[in-house]
Amino acid sequence: MSAKTQAIVDKRVASLIETFSAANASAADLLCDRHPAARLAYRVIEADLRQSDLTYGELREESEKFAAALSRLGIGPGDRVATLMGKSREFLIVLMGIWRLGAVHVPLFTAFAPAAIAVRLIGSQAKAVVSDSDHISKLSPSADMPNDPSWKLICNGKAEETELSLAELMYGESPGYPAAALGGDAPFIHIYTSGTTGAPKGVVVPLRALASFQTYAEFGLGLRADDVFWCAADPGWAYGLYFGILATFTTGVPSILLAGNFAPESTMAVLAGQKVTNFAAAPTVYRSLRSSRIAVPTGLALRCASSAGEPLTPDVNQWAERELGVTVHDHYGQTETGMLINNHQHELLRYPIRTGSMGHGMPGWRAVVLDLESDHELPPGQTGRIAMDLSQSPLQWLSGYDGVPGRWLGKVSDDGRWYFTGDLGSISEDGYFSFGSRDDDVILMAGYRIGPFEVESILVLHPSVSEAAVIAVPDDVRGEIMEAFVTLEAGHVGSPELEDEIKHWVKTKYAAHAFPRRVHFASQLPKTPSGKVQRFVLKQQRLEELGLAK
Repeated sequence: MSAKTQAIVDKRVASLIETFSAANASAADLLCDRHPAARLAYRVIEADLRQSDLTYGELREESEKFAAALSRLGIGPGDRVATLMGKSREFLIVLMGIWRLGAVHVPLFTAFAPAAIAVRLIGSQAKAVVSDSDHISKLSPSADMPNDPSWKLICNGKAEETELSLAELMYGESPGYPAAALGGDAPFIHIYTSGTTGAPKGVVVPLRALASFQTYAEFGLGLRADDVFWCAADPGWAYGLYFGILATFTTGVPSILLAGNFAPESTMAVLAGQKVTNFAAAPTVYRSLRSSRIAVPTGLALRCASSAGEPLTPDVNQWAERELGVTVHDHYGQTETGMLINNHQHELLRYPIRTGSMGHGMPGWRAVVLDLESDHELPPGQTGRIAMDLSQSPLQWLSGYDGVPGRWLGKVSDDGRWYFTGDLGSISEDGYFSFGSRDDDVILMAGYRIGPFEVESILVLHPSVSEAAVIAVPDDVRGEIMEAFVTLEAGHVGSPELEDEIKHWVKTKYAAHAFPRRVHFASQLPKTPSGKVQRFVLKQQRLEELGLAK
């Protein structure tokens, strides 16, 4: 990068930091009210391709009503409000209302089962949950969901006697509720990330993190004022929330929100019919489009296509360049930080795509490769731990895991300088980073990060299961799929019927998207002398069986 380009980029980063770190910064003002009232915020498209538009003026008025309704319920700045909602107009209004009040949003993925939802509600001490009627039954008291009177249930749809109706709450309110201005250090998202050990960990995101998110939107995604943007990632997870919803609201670029589940046919129809110019999705979306073999419609207007959530394999671009007319740019980041290393789309930072590379470090962050044993930087070409130098990362906003003694569980060095991503890789002489492997066993399935410990904790609750371990194996469409190894309690015998029963158990007790596609019955699991299950041994054995071992 030339000195002139560096100066331009640094000036922009400094400007964003100043805006979002101000002592009087207001989430609702920065994400909604400062945009022209008539400007299109979102075009919401239903599964049958019916569409409706939401302008910033409409978003402001409706979110003011919801903020007033929350206030009347006794909810105020700093209180946690969770959403168990699909992509919809109401979801966008609820989000903005939460932030207008100065409350903190807790995203819940709609595929989660009650046990996973309860962990997040209890951990965040949520005061209210807004749920679509399709999912609110998951919040009913059960063995997995406590009857907790501390959170109020608000239903988007037909409400039962024990629930509050979102429509009725807002019907009685008038617009005009003032936007809270709590400053850049105020929390506005409380999101959970999964690793390989322990329960899901809460990450509290301050408002000033928006400086990093918008930097990625501008330089990583290359968003321009004349774009039509569509991020297909689910906003129940970090990428879809940070860089789908918030990238839209910080930049004011008109965006698409497609309700319902992914389908190749509707995805292609929306890309063409809405003249989408800037598209972001997990690699599994591109692979599914390729595998569907449906005809690519005429009239595509794609200028940029980006990918995140798991490593991008070369076959995706072989197809995308031929069929979509664009090269998909691979991007890398984490829930705790946002995006860190990208094949940037912005013309100032756009380098030739190199197969297998995650790209270059993002402005405002300094990415490095550290030795496997000691915290010193390695020269180009050597594999080590991918880390961020926080002392030279003005966009960093990390503060530790919520409610965790020691705060960072080894993710940050004792001197506070290094943030360890948990991934291994290398850097070339000309600054390209390449992903090697994960050193924390996190499974990346269809773009979702799944912590083995969470799934294992559900598996061992099954009456027939004594011990369990889960691993990832490669998959042509999803990138990786989860497989489980279990030992059984005395008196139980493995069978196809029991395998199906265990799969269903995980679907209903943890999440519909995160169940093992295969369950292997084992007499024992490999362990260290201290008794820790060695997942890597199981994975190596399984890869050898599949003929995929290196």
